[in-house]
This record gives sequence, structure tokens and C-alpha cells, in this order.
Amino acid sequence: MLDNVIIGQYIPGTSVLHKMDPRAKLLGIFVFIFVVFLANNWLTYGILGVFAVAAILLSQVSLRYMYKGLKPIFFIVIFTFVLHILMTKQGEVVYDLGWLKIYNGGVKQGVFISLRLVYLVLVTSLLTLTTTPIDITDGLEYLLAPFKKVKLPVHEFALMMSISLRFIPTLLQETEKIMKAQMARGAEFTAGPIKERVKAFVPLLVPLFISSFKRAEDLALAMEARGYRGGEGRTRLRVLHWRFRDTGALLLLVILAAVLVVLRTHG
Repeated sequence: MLDNVIIGQYIPGTSVLHKMDPRAKLLGIFVFIFVVFLANNWLTYGILGVFAVAAILLSQVSLRYMYKGLKPIFFIVIFTFVLHILMTKQGEVVYDLGWLKIYNGGVKQGVFISLRLVYLVLVTSLLTLTTTPIDITDGLEYLLAPFKKVKLPVHEFALMMSISLRFIPTLLQETEKIMKAQMARGAEFTAGPIKERVKAFVPLLVPLFISSFKRAEDLALAMEARGYRGGEGRTRLRVLHWRFRDTGALLLLVILAAVLVVLRTHG
């Protein structure tokens, strides 16, 4: 159930993506988010699909594991698809039930938006799957360094983002433990009317908040005990090195964007 979520997880490895500079991966994610919105036809979405599968293969993360990570968003994907079918009135009618008419434009738009969501989740998940939280923090801090001139607490912001990503699977595991404990006492989360199921989730919030605050306090105490005093004067065990493969990966994304721009007028 909740343990299927892969965002925030890290899988140790020696793949090309694991060895890339975290700054390159962060920039690559931002560029890819922009590139995804350039696709507007079957050909461009097909190219994006090939790119996404190639990135997964390069990461050496199994396709089955990535598929398992998509399960939590299946409801959103299906809901988005159905919503576009019902609301989009473009093209020819492919199904006419009198009170319900489905247009091929709605089906096409639903497929495209659903694919867009899947691609975004797959590729952005590779960031945390192939990058340690410490590397993500260092990469963000380097990229945001220019904002130090306007007194932005860059180090603290980067650390906050990294901890937030790392705590996603931790909090989900805690939620599942609480759910199993309440189900053992007779609570029901997967059956009955939707209204009743929503009410059943309310008692989860109090113990989950208490557990979250307890974990945050433990983390703060652990950091203080190790002498953490912020980013000023802090040295790093591992210095980031930008290599040719990092430049090549970004150039590949730029080429992908250019190809999609050219192919937007086709299909």
C-alpha cells in the first residue's frame, strides 16, 4: 500500500546516474519539467517515453520497482483521464449514449495529460533514487549560492528541502504502522462508503503529528550533539566535481527540447 511510494527513497548503486553530479541532476529535472510541456502529439510523447525508459535503464533501477512506485498515482491518472473525456468537446463523436458524448479529442487529451503525469513522476523519482540526501543538499546549496547576496538562508533552505524529501517515506511508513494498529482494533479503511472511509482517516492525524514532532525533535537533538551550527564555516567530506558526462546529459536534454519544438507541428 503506502510502502509503494518511491519518492524520497534512495537505492545505492554504481550506475551512470548515481555517479552524476547532483547539480547536473537537479538542473536536468528542472529542464525535463519544461520539456514535458512541449509535447503535444503522439510522436513527441513517444519520444519522451523512450527518453524516460532510457533514463530508468541507465539508473539500473528495475522497471518492476518503478511500476510499483506508480501505483499510488494510478487513481490520479485515471481520474484525470476520465475528467478530460467528460469535459473536452473537441473532434468527432466516438461514443454517443444520448446524455453522454465522448469525443476523440477528449480521449486524446486525456491520454496525453495522463502520460505527462507518469513521465514527471518517473523521471523526478530518479533524482532521489540515485542521489543521497546529503548530495541533494550540497547540490541545492551550490545552485542557490547566488541568492546569498540577498541574505537568503541558502544552506538552511537546502537542508530543509533535503530533510523533507527524506522524511516522505519515513512518514508514510509511520502512517501504515498506525493504520495496521487501528485495523487490528476493528477500524476499516478500505471498505464502506467514501464518506465513512474519510472519517476513518481522521484518527490517524493526531498520532501521526505527534510522531512527526517527536522525530523532528530527535533529529534536532542529534544534529546539536554532533556540533551542527549551520552552514557558516562548515566543511564537506565530499567535494562535488562537474564532469563531461554532466555537461553531456544537459546537452542531451537541450537537444531533446529542440527536437520536440520542431516536431510540435507534426502529427
